[in-house]
Parts: sequence; structure tokens; C-alpha cells
Amino acid sequence: MKKLALITLITVLVSGCYDDTADLSAYLQEVKATTTSQIDPMPEVHPFNHYDYSASDLRSPFSLPKPEVIQQKIQQMSGCLSPDPRRRKQPLEKFALGDITMRGTMGDDGMLWALVEASDFTLHRVAIGSYMGLFNGHITEVNAKSVKLIELTPDGAGCWMERETVIKIALSESEG
Repeated sequence: MKKLALITLITVLVSGCYDDTADLSAYLQEVKATTTSQIDPMPEVHPFNHYDYSASDLRSPFSLPKPEVIQQKIQQMSGCLSPDPRRRKQPLEKFALGDITMRGTMGDDGMLWALVEASDFTLHRVAIGSYMGLFNGHITEVNAKSVKLIELTPDGAGCWMERETVIKIALSESEG
């Protein structure tokens, strides 16, 4: 019985080594007949135009400017209106004025504060002299209906110009 099983196993294994690949050869012939062997030509390579770096006598953009150049630039703009670079920024100066909404007022004995809400839903109390907005907005007037401020906007020539802006109180849906 063991001999018969061994002979059957050897016969099956040897029959797997049979060299009949006619169907594979027919498939290869079919693929070769339907496939084109033409390759598109290489694209034309344009010549490289070399440009000489002609700004070698100018300051490298990767190095710091010389102190005398900075001082000269400051002296050129000394007659211009400009914000105070040493002034400490206030929390509302990181928001654009479009992202700040006036919600109300509160006050006592002649001091009136405006309650303004920033786009991150935080409520802030501001008064005359406070700053808000991206352009150094200095609050000049607070009343029950609005907040007036003067912004310093760049004029494009290295100086700044004043612009008056008003933020009006936002009406609630029940009032509107």
C-alpha cells in the first residue's frame, strides 16, 4: 500500500514537469501581434541659458545690513508719522477690526468702557487710550453706540498716515 502511494506521488510530481507550453507560446504570439513596439522619440532638449550674477557688489540677502545703513534709513523717515515700536502690544492688536464686535458699554463716575468681543469669543474691556486692530488703532472716543479710533496705516513710501475708524455696537437679533 505504501509503495502504491509512493508511485502515485512520484507520477504526479513528474507529470508537473511536463514541457508542454503551447498555450503560453500562443498567448505570447497574440500579445506581440497586438502590441506596437514603436517608442516615441525623445523630446527636444532646449539649451540652458546661463546668467551671470551681476549683483556681487551689492549686499548679500543672507547677511545682516550694516548698522550705518539702518541708521540712514531711520533718518530718512524721521520726519514721517510712525507708530512707536517700543510700545507693548495689547491683546486686541492681534485681531483685525473686522473680527472685533462691540457688544455694549459699562461705566461709573464719568469713566465709560466699551465691551468688545474678538473673533475667538473673548470679551475685552477697552477705554480711551487703549489699542486694538492690526494697524495700531488708538481709541479716541467711547460712547454708548460706538468706539472711535485712529489707525496708522502704511502709505507705501515708508511713512504712515492716520485713518479714523468707527466700530458701532452690534444689535442683537431681538432688537434688529
